[in-house]
Amino acid sequence: MEFNAIQILLVGVWAFIVGIDQYNLLESLYQPIVTGAVVGAILGDLNTGLVVGGTYQLMTIGNMPVGGAQPPNAIIGGIMATVFAIGSGLDTTAAVGLAVPFALFGQYMVTLVFTVMSPLMSSADKMAEKGDVKGIVRLNYLAMGALGLLFAVVCIGGLIGGTALGTTLQTISDKYGWIMDGLGAAGGMMRFVGFAILLRIMLSNELWGIYFAGFALATIIGYIPELSGSALLLVAFVGIAIALNDFQTRVAIRQNAGNGNGGDEDGI
Repeated sequence: MEFNAIQILLVGVWAFIVGIDQYNLLESLYQPIVTGAVVGAILGDLNTGLVVGGTYQLMTIGNMPVGGAQPPNAIIGGIMATVFAIGSGLDTTAAVGLAVPFALFGQYMVTLVFTVMSPLMSSADKMAEKGDVKGIVRLNYLAMGALGLLFAVVCIGGLIGGTALGTTLQTISDKYGWIMDGLGAAGGMMRFVGFAILLRIMLSNELWGIYFAGFALATIIGYIPELSGSALLLVAFVGIAIALNDFQTRVAIRQNAGNGNGGDEDGI
């Protein structure tokens, strides 16, 4: 599939915006489920963009920077996964697997920008001592602009290269099916790696029962043809209901505890 100059330019502009948004602005536009939908709409296939973005979101849900360490960049990975899926007609999981090298490259770029900007923090300290607000603002704009520009260049390059690579990838897919199967398997495993990282960080012993109940409920709903398409949404609603009930119960306990030993109200 060939992309025109306007589509390529719009993808570059979007990559620039979300590259900045990752650390500034709304800090939510850069999420793969959003970037996938926007890039899909730009490239003329919103449905594929939503599917790929949602899949990539599951993969990166547990990724977070720790100290100076940066995870594979979700922005470039999500954009390129959508480009490969739409431009080359790849399966969703194969497109996600093929986009991983771009995500790693994005990780290196973020680290590079942080490294270059680190020595400039002493200049920012001096500006703060002098009350030079405009200088600090310019320094922040410089960092944001540099990061956004790098993201835009890589995504435009990947978009142009990905377009030229489409025929080759299709030939490889037909002639060497095991390669695409491997990419598909790798992409499929990554969403579970993301969840494993998330659970390792936040799961406590008292939540294991809810975790297994949610897994069982998702599996049961998934096997019902009429409900399988909205299984994740239905399980999310059940989770929200449990969370609200738990919150309200804990609030009630704290309020009652603050009233002493209670009394005879409501027969208790």
